[in-house]
Amino acid sequence: MNSPQDPSPAELEQAIRNVPDFPKPGIQFKDITPLLGNARLFAATVDRLIAGHPPGSIHAVAGIDARGFLFASAAALKLGAGCVPIRKRGKLPYRTLEESYELEYDSNTIAIHADAVPEGSRVLLIDDLLATGGTARAAANLLRRLGAEVVEIVFLIELTALEGRAKLEGYPVRSLIRF
Repeated sequence: MNSPQDPSPAELEQAIRNVPDFPKPGIQFKDITPLLGNARLFAATVDRLIAGHPPGSIHAVAGIDARGFLFASAAALKLGAGCVPIRKRGKLPYRTLEESYELEYDSNTIAIHADAVPEGSRVLLIDDLLATGGTARAAANLLRRLGAEVVEIVFLIELTALEGRAKLEGYPVRSLIRF
């Protein structure tokens, strides 16, 4: 049950603004900056993203470039865990592992530091949006290549029509809002 301070899923959804034709014509961009700008909504979102994972149960929270960093950092602090950035190729200064993937409108490559997590680490993977699932699958693959256990992949938003969840078969996947 929600307290007066605990926003409903509908209130979180209403704080997400649609921006048509960004970054390309035909794309309906989900702008989360109004949600981030509201301390109460941001805090509630982080709490919901880490639900079911008590402090000490997760060794690291990995966030995907770039909006996933915002949630992963806050989640890591709340869980008493490390924070691991998974970035676009060429953005990390040390030795990296890379993985390429397809987006709904492009392709890309992401990277993780080769020493980002020790083998056997329990990692919570967070991103803001699940679309086609390619980015999250590539991120999970990178973590597994390092010997980590991906405990759950969690998203603020899921675009269900793009069926990205299917690419994440074999992983527990959760999203807070579905469009």
